[in-house]
Amino acid sequence: MSQASARHLLVDTEEQCLTLKAEIEAGKDFAEVAKAHSNCPSKAQGGDLGSFGPGQMVPEFDKVVFSAPLNTVQGPVQTQFGYHLLEVTARD
Repeated sequence: MSQASARHLLVDTEEQCLTLKAEIEAGKDFAEVAKAHSNCPSKAQGGDLGSFGPGQMVPEFDKVVFSAPLNTVQGPVQTQFGYHLLEVTARD
């Protein structure tokens, strides 16, 4: 079974998500941005979600995590929780 590791941040609006994505792409550290802005408890770990398999996250999340290139910020991805930026750090 496939496994992936990823980190993310969660915010309330698409606009905020796009602003944070631009900051990360301009050189800010993903983990630091997640710690400062994410609404998810994972922010304490810089957004690190650890390792998980298909079906363990919401479908919108899974679709990106199991198809996106590694180490590239993806998003905004909208789920019932809000807007996410995702970065897949490993996958097998």
